[in-house]
Amino acid sequence: MLMKFGDVESSERIFRSIKAKDIITYNAMVKGYVGNEMFEKALDLFEKIDIELGD
Repeated sequence: MLMKFGDVESSERIFRSIKAKDIITYNAMVKGYVGNEMFEKALDLFEKIDIELGD
């Protein structure tokens, strides 16, 4: 929700604090980055999903 209003910094802080991230958590962040036209950050995070989740 914070990303929707452009509060990227708070969203990133909350994302980093989540210990057990899942695909839904990652998807929310990627979608937020895209919605805020931060395409490079979205791609970087997207590429980390497979590594982090190990699926």
